[in-house]
Amino acid sequence: MLFQPAIIALLMAAGLAVLMLGLATPFALQVIRRWDMASGSEIQLALERRTYLFSTLVSFVLVAQLVALLLVVFNADRLAVMFVVAMCAVGTLNVNEWGFPSLVAQMTVFFLAAMWLAINHVDTLARDYPLVRIKYALLIFLLPVLVVSFWLQFQYFSSLKANVITSCCGSMFSSEAKSLTADLSGMEAKPALWLFYVGMLLAVVVALWHWRRGSQCSGGLLAVASGAAFVIALTGVLSFISLYIYEHPHHHCPFCILKPEYDYQGYGLYLPLFAATAAGFGAGAIQPFARVPSLARVIPFVSRRLAALTAGGFIVFTMVATGFVVNSKLILIEH
Repeated sequence: MLFQPAIIALLMAAGLAVLMLGLATPFALQVIRRWDMASGSEIQLALERRTYLFSTLVSFVLVAQLVALLLVVFNADRLAVMFVVAMCAVGTLNVNEWGFPSLVAQMTVFFLAAMWLAINHVDTLARDYPLVRIKYALLIFLLPVLVVSFWLQFQYFSSLKANVITSCCGSMFSSEAKSLTADLSGMEAKPALWLFYVGMLLAVVVALWHWRRGSQCSGGLLAVASGAAFVIALTGVLSFISLYIYEHPHHHCPFCILKPEYDYQGYGLYLPLFAATAAGFGAGAIQPFARVPSLARVIPFVSRRLAALTAGGFIVFTMVATGFVVNSKLILIEH
């Protein structure tokens, strides 16, 4: 299994990220100790030149980790045909105990990488790079997260065996299952629908409020609202949106909607959702530095653009979900 092209690509991307941040750690410690923009010393000039290089390389590997999340899900769905009973990515991820933890770890890396990239972006726009120490300290924090993600992926892929009988999505998301996902998918359609639309509306309102005001308070609230909206959105997919797509009252799987027989409709849901959530987290991550003099104009501008992306992403996600509900032949709620 390790010699599948997609698996090799994922392990190489994760390994490269760990290697890059591992090599950057000694330099990061040096930057934290010795960085001084007011100094014209030879050490400072050398740090400045190497900072450009390391920041560019780290940005590249973290962008690769953003794309890797999409490849993880796509690869899990593609490999489902190799396992007994598996019909979608759920069966592939359930082949061993490392599947879903590796997916959650990759999602965590996705959002943390997005936040670091937002901080790095505003720092490069300032004339004195005031966040250099902070962003390199964050890289040291990010390294163990990447190590754990790489380790989980390696354990998962190296333990894949084609002769294993796995479980399908029907058993995982059925009402008889004893899990959080089963409880979420078992929500009644009407309260789930109300929760979904109220949650999306509040997230969009907070994003537009921050787009208009650009204050530190609204930025922090936007990050919280984006995280809450992400959870509510996934709850909506599990509880009623997936049912309308499948036109089946008991099929709650959030992965089958990514399959070709459903015209890959799930990507139209998940791409704007993840983009909106990442932008909301990014806006919240940069907001605490708005009082730095050299960032006084930079952060409001960037933060408002991220807020607009957050609002736009959640609006697109809601419109796509509503389209599935309106155009479906399934009736869950009697009028």
